[in-house]
Order: sequence, then structure tokens, then C-alpha cells
Amino acid sequence: MKIRPVILCGGAGTRLWPKQKKHQAKQFINFGNWTLLGKTLERVKASIFDTPIISTNAKYLRQVKKHLKKHKIRKFKIVLEPAKRNTAPAILSTALIKDIPNEQPLMFLAADHLIEKVGLFNKAIKKNQKKLTQNNIFIFGIKPTMPSSEFGYFLTKNNKVSRFVEKPKEAKAKQIISKKGYWNSGMFYLRKDSIINNFKKYQPNIYRNCNKAVTKAKYKSNVYYLNKQAFTKATAKSFDYAILEKTKDINAIKLDIPWSDLGSWKEICKMYGRNKRHYYKKKNVFHRPWGSYVNLFNGKEFLIKELYVKPKGILSLQKHHHRAEHWVVTQGKPKITLDKKYFTMKPDETIFIPLGAIHRIENPYKKPVKIIEAQVGSILKETDIVRYQDIYGRIK
Repeated sequence: MKIRPVILCGGAGTRLWPKQKKHQAKQFINFGNWTLLGKTLERVKASIFDTPIISTNAKYLRQVKKHLKKHKIRKFKIVLEPAKRNTAPAILSTALIKDIPNEQPLMFLAADHLIEKVGLFNKAIKKNQKKLTQNNIFIFGIKPTMPSSEFGYFLTKNNKVSRFVEKPKEAKAKQIISKKGYWNSGMFYLRKDSIINNFKKYQPNIYRNCNKAVTKAKYKSNVYYLNKQAFTKATAKSFDYAILEKTKDINAIKLDIPWSDLGSWKEICKMYGRNKRHYYKKKNVFHRPWGSYVNLFNGKEFLIKELYVKPKGILSLQKHHHRAEHWVVTQGKPKITLDKKYFTMKPDETIFIPLGAIHRIENPYKKPVKIIEAQVGSILKETDIVRYQDIYGRIK
């Protein structure tokens, strides 16, 4: 039996756009002729997978259909949530649809994860298929590349998950990594009967109401419109809290592959930094008295640049009315001014420059400084620079 991929595509991605009412959901952002949902759809074309099921909501239906058409996926099912109820009801509702047999292996994927070395990922899925039972759950762990407070972790004993740790502080994350902890990728692998058995046992309210929502769903043009009255009665809970923290039968599949949920501008900057040769164009390089910068990608309400600050180069002391900035240092030791604070940064360190904050980059050393910068805002032009001090005489 082939594995049925279920793509969870209902997230709003608000972390990238704080204080903005209208914003793009992360899975649909064009990062340069590709989106995270598009990459996920391409992944599930592998021979181990059956046709995909996409769990989303009415707000995103048009964009999901557009992506399916673009990626030439003709056979699919869409399960439409009538209200936000977190991942537990979303996962259960997709598993309950009629055309999934009881022993069907299901692979739950987030629509907004970037996975590289896909071959290794698929191999791990296939290898563990025979180990699936009517009760167990497999989750995917990613070997951490750094102590990050942006991801959850889990610890294992004989490949069984012994403990989950929800987004710890950096010092705690270091301890967890020293105990061979893995990032919790949020991807799950289990059979349909295992989902049903676990929900019946640990979350009877969610099971009862989701079952009603699916039984009373309207079905039209490959889309299940879940019954709103029943679905809204299901308790809003994440799958982690609803099931994973209750059951003891969780196995870990540990992977050492490049993975990111691109959940912060820091992660996005790093992704562009790793792949800058794909985005680099000579015509987008601009020279300045302090060095140069290259525009790597101009997205919707964001712009990614790489700054090159030559030895002894000093940018003007400045602020912006229409944009905030996120910086990731990739080379050198820049001296930073941020309002009334002065400090030196090192490679791999990040900083957020809020809208209206007075800031400056200086390079007092002999080695050049390189910074990947994400500008986020309504106006991303050089005209949005208010200069207070400038050693090159550019204050009018």
C-alpha cells in the first residue's frame, strides 16, 4: 500500500508579519519563483506516495487550487475547515474521510517546511512503513545545527520518545542538544486506525465532533466542506498537546538533513545566504563609499540584500519611516549602533532594527563585514533613509 500524504495548509504565518492585519501566509510567499507549498507538492510526487490530501480553509482554497494546477497535480482531495481549531481537529478530520482504508499509512506534512536531501527523507519514510501499528505514532526529528529557541525538541530512549521540550531558551537548548535531543519537526507518520484509536482514547470530544463534521460534510469537486456546527464544537488543541503528550507509543525517526520552517526572518536570511549564487545578479550590485550591496530578491513587502562593508567603512547614522530590518552577520565583526546602545556582533548573530530606530554599521577592522539583510515594510527604497551623521558628506 502506498503512503497517503496529508499536507496541513491552514497556518497564517503571523510570526513574520507582527502588527500587520493583511499579510501573506508563509506557505504562499514567493521566495524567487518558488513557494514552500510548491516545494511540498513536488516532494509528494515521489513514487512511495499516493495522491495528496490538503487540509486548509476557505480563505486559502483559491491559492491551494492554483498551486495544484501549477504543479500538475490532477488527483487530490481538499478538506476545508470551517473554523480554526488548531492541528488536532485538522489532522483527525483528514484521516476520517471515506476513501482512506483503516490500515492506510498517512504522512502528515506541514505546507511551510523547507526540506533538502529529500531522497534521505523518503527513504526513512519507506523504511519504517512496516513498523506502523494500530496504536503507534512515528515523529520526525532533525539533528540540530545550533541551539535555537525557535523550535521544540524531543529526547529519546532506544528510539522511543521519552520527553518533549517546548521552545526552550538558548541555554536550555544547549543542555538538550548535549543529551542528544532533536528538533521536533512537527511531521507525523501513522496509520488511519492509530489516529482513530488515539483520539477515541485521549480526546473523545474531538473525535465525536470531527466524526460528525466529516459525516455531515458536503462534497463537491474534490473538496470536503466540513460541517461547521459539529467542527466548531471540537476542542481547539494542537496534535502535540492532544495526543503526543498523552500516549507512550511514540517512535522517533532521526534525520540529519537541512530543514527549516522559515518561521523567522533570521531563518529566511540564512536560507538566502546559503543559496545566494542562485539569486546573485551583477546588475543588482550597487557601490557605495562604505562598500557595496546586492539586492538578492525583491518580494512582496520584503527585500533581501547582502551588505559588504569594507575595512574602515562606516554607514551613515540613519533611520527609516516605512521599514524594519533583520540582519544576520555572515562575516567579520561589525560595530553596531542601535538607538543608545553600542555593541559588536559576530558571524551567525542576528539583530532586529525596529521601524524608526536610529542605527548604524561600522567596520573598524581589517577584514570585510558581510551581512544578509531583510527589509520588511510598505516602502523599500533608498529614498526611505533619514541620515543624522555621515562621514562621506551625504547629508543635505
